[in-house]
Amino acid sequence: MSYAHTINLNPKGETMGMISEFKSFAMKGNLVDMAVGVVMGAAFGTVVKSFIDGVFMPAISPIMGGIDLASWKYVMNEAVMEGDKVVKEAVSINIGDFLTALISFIIVAFVMFMIIKGMNKAKKKEEEAPSAPPAQEVLLAEIRDLLQK
Repeated sequence: MSYAHTINLNPKGETMGMISEFKSFAMKGNLVDMAVGVVMGAAFGTVVKSFIDGVFMPAISPIMGGIDLASWKYVMNEAVMEGDKVVKEAVSINIGDFLTALISFIIVAFVMFMIIKGMNKAKKKEEEAPSAPPAQEVLLAEIRDLLQK
């Protein structure tokens, strides 16, 4: 029985140890940027959820006739009770939880869209800016202009 073994080489062609290979992988710019984005996205999601639960839903309740949308649910089967003890939990569709999550998603998606749109606009301006010609071309153009005189 033979086992295939891969040897990892760094750009110089030398073998890399597991620690140095992981360090090389972890320090790539895109990976670090992505990790920061995930952490910031999770934190932003928490802020939006808090806003929806604590500000938006209570503010919209009077408009909806005093209905608390967050606790809105459709009970399919009532809970079975024996005295004070629950024997069988109620079966319900939690519509309010779904609406709350949907509103949070729409807000996060819209904000992310606006951020990406702004970044793309900034990149487009960056790409449109003409770069200065290389020094060699400038020198050759000056020589050409002097020879034409």
